[in-house]
Amino acid sequence: MLFATWVAALNILVFAALVAAVIYLFVLIVRALKKYIGSKAVREEKQAVKRTLGETLKAHRTRCQMTQEFEAEALGVSRQTVSKWENGVSHS
Repeated sequence: MLFATWVAALNILVFAALVAAVIYLFVLIVRALKKYIGSKAVREEKQAVKRTLGETLKAHRTRCQMTQEFEAEALGVSRQTVSKWENGVSHS
């Protein structure tokens, strides 16, 4: 009888721990979603800066009458990399 009481108490304790873990995970997910939603303006600004960098690079290159090949050699990258930067395909 005493053993059954201990088992029941242990089951209740395990169930309470599982409920607490689920609630904690729910709170973490809600916080993460609020942070993500709140960062929309920052994400949009970063995207605009990335686009602007490629456009600026291309405008400067054409204004100075440089080819992608020349610019690539000066920077130590391939011509395809310069093209990707200018077209916004890659930002690395």
